Amino acid sequence: MDHTTAEGRLLDAADTLFYERGIQAVGMDAIRAASGVSLKRTYQLFPSKEHLVEAVLRRRDQAVRDALEAYTLARSTPTERVLAVFDYLHDWFGQPDYRGCAFINSFAELGGSSPNVVEIVRTHKRAFADHLAALVVAAGRPPQLAAQLALLANGAMVTAAIAGSAAPAREARAAASRLLDAEPPS
Repeated sequence: MDHTTAEGRLLDAADTLFYERGIQAVGMDAIRAASGVSLKRTYQLFPSKEHLVEAVLRRRDQAVRDALEAYTLARSTPTERVLAVFDYLHDWFGQPDYRGCAFINSFAELGGSSPNVVEIVRTHKRAFADHLAALVVAAGRPPQLAAQLALLANGAMVTAAIAGSAAPAREARAAASRLLDAEPPS
């Protein structure tokens, strides 16, 4: 098995297992078994579990950024693009394997013990907020509105996971729409 294939299998297996069970509940042997990559090769590619966690989060970060950008760009007006963020969340929350935001979950599990994970999570959340800010500005609304919308979105992520429902995305979207209406385009 070549380097790229082994790495991909390990990242896929770790991402799935970490998201389903939590990072601390999953050992390297479970990842090895799920990936089909030998333990020796696993540690050649990722010298520690923390290295693997970081790689999984970095890959997920890029995937989320790409998916969200494509989703919002598919809308025809700037205001629709802002609200599309909440439609994206609704679609995500409605997936049967939704267990909350992997970044929020990782921060909750490892925030006190892994500065690298904290930095990856903060970078991801900053990028999310920056994307929202760009959409808000393009819609002619004040930039500070983006921080309020990011709070709505992140709160919806947590609430949806706890409630086991996609409804918080619709509630957050309605609140976002009211905020946008209160700040007409300039």
